[in-house]
Amino acid sequence: MNNTVQNFDNEIVRLDLSGKKHHIGNIVELGNDLIVLFNGTDYIYIPFDHILNLAIDKDNKDEISEPFESPRIISNENKNDLTLTTVLTQARGMFVEIYVTNNQPLTGYISHIMNDYFIFHSPVYKTLNIATKHLKWLIPYNNNNKRPYGLSEHEFAIQPYNEPLLNSLKEQVEKMQNELVVFNLSEKLHHTGKIKNINGLIVEIETARNVSTFLNLLHIKTIHRA
Repeated sequence: MNNTVQNFDNEIVRLDLSGKKHHIGNIVELGNDLIVLFNGTDYIYIPFDHILNLAIDKDNKDEISEPFESPRIISNENKNDLTLTTVLTQARGMFVEIYVTNNQPLTGYISHIMNDYFIFHSPVYKTLNIATKHLKWLIPYNNNNKRPYGLSEHEFAIQPYNEPLLNSLKEQVEKMQNELVVFNLSEKLHHTGKIKNINGLIVEIETARNVSTFLNLLHIKTIHRA
């Protein structure tokens, strides 16, 4: 895909993404598994896995300004291609906006990157476990002194996270057995409940009406304690 995308250098493009989302901007860098797009305001890091199609957008050719400053997350000194893992690593402790599910961009910061998930701290949802493969984009704040929602450092500070973490999201879910949790930002009513059992890739949760529902672990995008 990289060789094809290189043909779009200096062109304004439209990227249609899974979840009926899209972004328009100028491609400023290509990584092994992501594209960096500048939309006139922000640098947007978009994994290839969620790009459905790409096309030149002639209607917006004059609407996207040139970048006024360098991106905060860049290739390393050896100019090795960016990967999603290196982007997440560089973004640790940086205020960012991410999009995963439920038409709700999340703002906050990343503290830990594990094998297939990362820990994200939000002033709204507190601490979330987010499946890396479901991350659709990441936008670093241009200025880390600006905090989400205009909160003060006292109201939302970057702090050490000392809870022991397991390597995989499945192990994290197993650790939360018998706890009340919210999956996928409560995208559906049955995504909130107490974890009763995990059998292979099937997670059984008990809802508020004491009914068991069964979720496929592969489709769990986020999880946080209620």
